[in-house]
Amino acid sequence: MRSILALSITAVLLMQVASAARQPSWKMSATVAESCSCTVSCPCNFGGEPSHMPCEGNRIISVDSGNYDGVDLAGVQVLVTFNMRNWSKIYVSDKVSDRQMKAVEAMLPLAFAGFHKGMLSFTKAPITMEVTETRVKFSGPESSVDMEVMKGFNGKAVKVMNLPSAVFQDYTQFRSLVHTHTSATHSWSHNGTNGFTSKWEAASSK
Repeated sequence: MRSILALSITAVLLMQVASAARQPSWKMSATVAESCSCTVSCPCNFGGEPSHMPCEGNRIISVDSGNYDGVDLAGVQVLVTFNMRNWSKIYVSDKVSDRQMKAVEAMLPLAFAGFHKGMLSFTKAPITMEVTETRVKFSGPESSVDMEVMKGFNGKAVKVMNLPSAVFQDYTQFRSLVHTHTSATHSWSHNGTNGFTSKWEAASSK
């Protein structure tokens, strides 16, 4: 009986080790820019609820460095158009290679679980982005964002440090000038609403 029990325990441990070995290794350092329909500053980024329901937004994620199972992701850009907790459309820059595209798709449930859950589409598409000291503009097939930095009393950009989410670190506050989305099934147009840029460091548990 003891030998059978020992064999069973060994089998379970081997299965756990094999399962752990199958987990992909990935890491990412990215710059994030977003505009949504919430007021400035968006309560969601502080752990609250949206000031505008449903919360509608566009987020661009520009990977500065990173990889997924050996596939280099530096330079990859991902644009997410979303209606929070309801749906999202994910566009990957048409400049990425097929290997990078597959790597991003595999990363979606790991690094982008919230957006992946309600994903309506995942496609390659032209994405543009322009960044200056005071303005950030980005666009995709159905969405366009133009936002300007908000300045504090000393004329410097408003910064918020150590927000609850790892996505929103080194957070710089912006206000939207243009924030639009037009498709066959959804559309919106906002201005004067929340915008931001931030840094995001994420990695697998390996």
